[in-house]
This record gives sequence, structure tokens and C-alpha cells, in this order.
Amino acid sequence: MDELTPRQTEILAWICARMAEDRLPPTRAELMRAFAFRSPNAAESHLRVLARKGYILLQSGTARGIRLCETEKEESGLPLIGRVAAGQPMLAEEFREGQLPVDSRLFSPKADYLLRVQGMSMRDAGILDGDILAVRRETSLTPQAGQMVVARVNGEVTVKRWKRDGDQVWLLPENPDFLPIPVDLRCDSLVIEGIVVGLLRIGSNL
Repeated sequence: MDELTPRQTEILAWICARMAEDRLPPTRAELMRAFAFRSPNAAESHLRVLARKGYILLQSGTARGIRLCETEKEESGLPLIGRVAAGQPMLAEEFREGQLPVDSRLFSPKADYLLRVQGMSMRDAGILDGDILAVRRETSLTPQAGQMVVARVNGEVTVKRWKRDGDQVWLLPENPDFLPIPVDLRCDSLVIEGIVVGLLRIGSNL
């Protein structure tokens, strides 16, 4: 299949997410509203490009005539992780919402998985509840200052900016309504699950 542009990847990811959540393909009108296209023809043009590149099939005569190609459903993309229970493995099967057709090479460094954001603590960084983050797996406690990390603190997973001074770590929100999370490496449990390398907005937040 031909490589997608970032915009085409966003649209394809949105289609897959809608199908995963609604159990139905989206309509052209829903696509037009989600991406603020000025006309149904613009939405149709994007769909035809995805079809020509081999990612979807279009069925005429029906409002929901969008189908994913079998290879797209089964082989490509990144796992999408939803809410993770305290103390449980990040990529455990029960926390996977599905697979989205996002090419890991669109991000630098390449992403290993996608994570659906819960809450508004990173609002001022442009990350809203329900957004999807592209994450590079990382296990060391050496992120760069200011990097956005997916961290597990005493069993709970959170997305925050990283700051460290010796044995003291602060996980910093981007919303004044939330307080920094202090972590003392001498007594607290801290695991870095990954570094945020990108953002996808494929739901109602568009």
C-alpha cells in the first residue's frame, strides 16, 4: 500500500476509531464535520485517496459505505491503550481498545503504541481529554527536562512533564487547576512507560 500523509493518517485513524466505538462506519457528513471540511466533496476526495492507496473500500449507494481493507484491519498500525488499572501491565490485552492504522514512522523517534488521554491536566499543552498520544517505549529514568512522559507512580499511570533533581522528581501538569506530583526516588515507586512523541485528535475534540 502507498504511504499516507500525516493528514491522511489522521483521517484513517478517525475512521477506525469511529468504527471501533460505534460498530458502524462513519458517514461523509460526519467526516466533514469532524475535520471542518467546507463541503461533502472535500470529504469524498479524501476517502477516494484512501481507497486508491488501498486502505479502505468504498461502496456506492449507501451513506455508511466505508470498509477497511482486510490487511489494514489485521496487520498494520499501532495498539491503542485505554484506561489502565493501577498496578497492571501497560500493554496488557484487556486495556487495548484496538489497533489504529497509524504508521509509527510518522513520529520521530518512532512510536510503539498509542494512549488515550484521561482528564485535562495537560490542557495548556494542547492535550485534551480523549486525545490520543503516540508514545515511544522507554524504561530508563533519564528523560530530558521538560519532556512529556507516560509515568507509573506507585502503580498509577499519568502523563506529565518531567523534571528531576537528584533523587527528587516532579511530574508537572500543564493546567493550573492541577498540582505537580512529587516523587522521591528513595521511597516512591516510579517507572517510565514511555516518552510522548506525537498527538492525534480523532474524536469530538477536533
